[in-house]
Amino acid sequence: MSNFKPIPIGVEDFKRLVDDGYYFVDKTLMIKEILDKKGAVNLFTRPRRFGKTLNISILQRFFEKTDEDNAYLFDGLNISQAGEKYMHQGQYPVFA
Repeated sequence: MSNFKPIPIGVEDFKRLVDDGYYFVDKTLMIKEILDKKGAVNLFTRPRRFGKTLNISILQRFFEKTDEDNAYLFDGLNISQAGEKYMHQGQYPVFA
């Protein structure tokens, strides 16, 4: 049996990515960058298949106020080590 994580081809939901143990590149510091820039509007432009939907899913799971706690999804990731000032998890309604 292999110790390799599966590659998430076609997986666009961050929660599924973490829960099912897929391999992924930690891009959670984009949350810090978005908070630091304090832009009124953020535009995400990238070519096809460059992870726009997954990045929006990361933002949704980080900020969204839900009945279930999604904080565990970010344990050990870069944003969890960025400092307490960036921990806005589960506080806002999110429309993605």
